[in-house]
Amino acid sequence: MTRHHRRARPGPLTLLLAALCALVAALLPALPGTGARAAAATDAGNTATVFYSTTSTGWATYNLHWAPDGDSWTAVPGVTMESACAGWVKRTVDLGAATGWQATFNNGQGTWDNNGGKNYALGTGTITVKDGAVAHSDPCAGGATDPPPGTSATVFYSTATVGWTTVNLHYAPVGKAWTTVPGVGMEPACTGWVKKTVDLGGASGLAATFNNGNGTWDNDNGANYALGTGVSTVKDHKVTAGANDPCAAVVPDTTAPSVPSAVKATATDTAVVLAWDPSTDDTGVTGYQVTRTGGSKGTVVTSVGSTVFSESGLEEATTYTYTVVALDAAGNVSAASAPASAATGHAPPPATSGEMIGTDPRKDPIYFVLTARFYDGDTSNDRGGNQDVASGNAANHDPMFRGDFKGLVQKLDYVKALGFSAIWITPVVLNRSDYDYHGYHGYDFYRVDPRLESAGASYQDLINAAHAKGIKIYQDVVYNHSSRWGAKGLFTPTVYGVRDAQWSWYYDEKEDGFEYDGLTIDPKTGKSYYNGDVWSTAEPSGNTCLNWGKPSGRYSPEGYTIYNCQWPGPTDKLFPADLYHQCWIGNWEGEDSRSCWLADDLADFDTESPTVQNYLIGAYNKYIDMGVDGFRIDTAVHIPRVTWNRRFLPAIQQRVLQDWGQDKAQNFFVFGEVGAFVNDKWNRGSVNHSAQFYTWKERKEYSPDDTAAAIEQYNYEEQLGTGNQPTSTNAFLDGNAYHTPDHSRFSGMNIIDMRMHMNFGDAHNAFDNGKDSDDSTNDATYNVVYVDSHDYGPNKSSVRYAGGQDAWAENMALMWTFRGIPTLYYGSEIQFQAGRTIDCGPSCPLATTGRAYYGDHLEGSVTASDYGLVSSASGEVAGTLAQPLVEHLQRLNRIRRAIPALQMGQYSTDGVSGGMSFKRRYTDAASGDDSFALVTVTDAATFTGIPNGRYVDAVTGDTRTVTGGTLAVTAPGKGDMRVYVLDLGGRNAAPGKIGADGPYLR
Repeated sequence: MTRHHRRARPGPLTLLLAALCALVAALLPALPGTGARAAAATDAGNTATVFYSTTSTGWATYNLHWAPDGDSWTAVPGVTMESACAGWVKRTVDLGAATGWQATFNNGQGTWDNNGGKNYALGTGTITVKDGAVAHSDPCAGGATDPPPGTSATVFYSTATVGWTTVNLHYAPVGKAWTTVPGVGMEPACTGWVKKTVDLGGASGLAATFNNGNGTWDNDNGANYALGTGVSTVKDHKVTAGANDPCAAVVPDTTAPSVPSAVKATATDTAVVLAWDPSTDDTGVTGYQVTRTGGSKGTVVTSVGSTVFSESGLEEATTYTYTVVALDAAGNVSAASAPASAATGHAPPPATSGEMIGTDPRKDPIYFVLTARFYDGDTSNDRGGNQDVASGNAANHDPMFRGDFKGLVQKLDYVKALGFSAIWITPVVLNRSDYDYHGYHGYDFYRVDPRLESAGASYQDLINAAHAKGIKIYQDVVYNHSSRWGAKGLFTPTVYGVRDAQWSWYYDEKEDGFEYDGLTIDPKTGKSYYNGDVWSTAEPSGNTCLNWGKPSGRYSPEGYTIYNCQWPGPTDKLFPADLYHQCWIGNWEGEDSRSCWLADDLADFDTESPTVQNYLIGAYNKYIDMGVDGFRIDTAVHIPRVTWNRRFLPAIQQRVLQDWGQDKAQNFFVFGEVGAFVNDKWNRGSVNHSAQFYTWKERKEYSPDDTAAAIEQYNYEEQLGTGNQPTSTNAFLDGNAYHTPDHSRFSGMNIIDMRMHMNFGDAHNAFDNGKDSDDSTNDATYNVVYVDSHDYGPNKSSVRYAGGQDAWAENMALMWTFRGIPTLYYGSEIQFQAGRTIDCGPSCPLATTGRAYYGDHLEGSVTASDYGLVSSASGEVAGTLAQPLVEHLQRLNRIRRAIPALQMGQYSTDGVSGGMSFKRRYTDAASGDDSFALVTVTDAATFTGIPNGRYVDAVTGDTRTVTGGTLAVTAPGKGDMRVYVLDLGGRNAAPGKIGADGPYLR
């Protein structure tokens, strides 16, 4: 009967039940095999003897209250324990057929020891309980002495990971027999460690395994641990021979970190970026302090956590000098670095600063746009590039850079009218390649591409305008690679720009003093300058490229001779090895996919280089400062998780925290593209290349060198395999109850749901596959869910989704009600370019692809009165908004926005029959929110074991009163759904029918 006692005393109901049980027991004859068995020892049967320490309690009387597994508890307060020896009492109990039992102890006067409310879980044999620690030994047995040195082994075992309260050592000295299962009890050593010294009897070592006495074992994945004489430690499957005592007093750390080196300051207008190489320390550097002198404020000291520091709004025409010191956890401080100085220029025209919105990102459905292909608000910044004619775009009067921020600002009301409150935009940094409208060929990461900006419509203006309408901006960012021409401010190669009869159409002439900006037009060719500042027919001094300017023996698709050093690549030595990787990718699921070039126009950063890390962190700090609401991380899988977890993710969080404070910082939304283009849970069995893997922190320490650490991590996790990865219940209800999620092991990176994306050829497939990966994701309620994108359709299709309107309606209904954040690629609301090839590069006109210009459908005006509601519309956009899928989308967004369970709730399919059917709940004690919803999409469903009460369907308004815990729903039909919300009254009242019947929701 009794399961968990309060720390002070049992409650009145427990005492009443105990009294009733005692009365019944007095009236009935004793029956063998029922109830808790007599506490007296028996010669036969399955027994356990428990010794309990009296040294910490000082009680006069000790009672044992207990229950065998699967059987009932003794009557309160239990049975009296007998004196054993100084400091100990004991009791032997008969367990019958049970292999374990629950126990608590008390003084008979209302004071209890119940293991902090969890009860003690005990096994068979001899057991000791002392100060909350459980072991297997007889504390009253005399005559035991430690074996002589050289003939013994002392084993320390870490309990930090396994979490066991009892640890047994089961062992066999070399050449000798094993101990009897479960072995000998290990003794508490210090926090997180137990130990045991064993006599080897002259053996050179021992084989060992560990267990908790209740059937759970650590046998080194079946290999057993091989230990030697002396002291060994075993932690997370790692054996350290000849180890130091982990419980010995810690020697004070008096060693200071090394002096920060290579400190460099760079000024732009009235902003300064300071970067340096990381310091080293015997225990680890915890941070840095930057001291600035100069200007009217004198000396200013700032603490930072990364190796890059930037500040803006400094005084004009002023020289600032910086020094840096490193700190460790013990408070040791290095000597100051060599000073670095930078002189500011004149302040740019004042601009209104932005500020991130900072609300829970799960509330915000996402609309994804390629800015350059969405809406053209300013034709003066349109650019066709060197491939304008060859691509066929010129013939369509459709330059690749066409849409811009001004156009997006003008159509924010269209996005809001659809019901979206977040926009994911493609990268904004200055790009550089022959076909770079998409933004993924970054060149100057510190500058916004001028082909996207206009007077009065800068990137900052877009952020501010979106925020004014309650719409977040998620910026697509690239850490993995630059353009093939390198990255300005880091490294730019000089290439062999041959101007023979074949190539003269392609290469610009060398233009002395010219600096590439993507916008400036070459008056001779009428095209934007491409490489007039990196072009050279003469071999430059210090050239590292092999066979400069000589024919390579290869030919372009047009049949032109390709010259060495004409095309930058990883193996031609144009790029320095300390900044860029030097190999082509071989195995897309192998370690080299994280450290080699993906294509010749994607120069692969050495992201384990501190210089590269500083460059990228400093660049993206700029956009955090502008108030963006999150980052979508491109090619995240091509950077080791350990590098993300060590360098980039902490730097993001630190800057957001510095700028916007804790409340908003926790909602800065980072979601990564971990390209696992398969239909199974683990990407071809490789954990390192599976999406959910990136949502977790590291669980062990690696080499302080990032390159070595990346290899170590890859090998360690691959060897552990899929069966030993962390799991989570953060996305799942506990029955019908919401529970506080545990994000303590969250890496800081959420993910695009590649599993659902790959299976969205059919919504049922996507639903079943999505659920299957959720237990291996830190919190799948943050997954970004879409059907298709600018890269692929479902099942790695090269075309935009073409399943038809009914299938689209069904997909949307699932995405807008199931866990995760629904995301729509621009134009899918009208099945724009359905079935068209998404990306064929410059070999076909953009107008024929899935990246076509959308602006023709947006001409006219629209005003949104709220999310999903239009107050007025005219012109072509009015017709766009009248399309059936648009109406469906608007109502889905309104329903989701009105029901917190659909936004942030955990889910369960327990007790639910039907196809795409589930229950969701979200509870927040601070706000008083409690939202419980039963959902079925397309299919009939029956929900059992649910709370009784009044339920109202948000689609039809149908009301059901549940009295027996069951609610049955007939099939609503493809694309339709039912969302029955439990009416809890007050702020948690069911909203009733939301919106009017439409083509699918009715």
